[in-house]
Amino acid sequence: MELNNLRPSIGSTKNRKRIGRGTGSGHGKTATKGHKGQKARSGGSIKAGFEGGQMPLQRRLPKRGFTPLDRVVYSLVNISQLDIYEAGSVIDAMSLVSKGLIKSNRFAVKILGNGDITKSLKITAHKFSQSAKDKIIAAGGSVEEIV
Repeated sequence: MELNNLRPSIGSTKNRKRIGRGTGSGHGKTATKGHKGQKARSGGSIKAGFEGGQMPLQRRLPKRGFTPLDRVVYSLVNISQLDIYEAGSVIDAMSLVSKGLIKSNRFAVKILGNGDITKSLKITAHKFSQSAKDKIIAAGGSVEEIV
């Protein structure tokens, strides 16, 4: 087998349909467009959502809400989940990703105070709930907020 011998296997490819090339082709006269009407004319395309003049669905339904441009999305981690780390560990977004506690470090990280912590850990995150801060410091750990 060489590059100049390569061919698609038999039956895997078809010739394209050549429309409007005379009656002998089987696709002459109306060129597979049917008879008359908007879709048979040149440039005859219908916009997405057009319902024949009836008020389209996207205009019948009310607009609701908005997305604020300055909204910050947080990846949330509870204190109880941090128990998998050894005492004295330094925890940041990358270590949370490597342990599978958050999916990616694309979003800011917020530590929540749900559960208990028994080890002293040095935690670096974008935001902490007040209860999380209190529990980490009470366990002998330290908290560092990223601005």
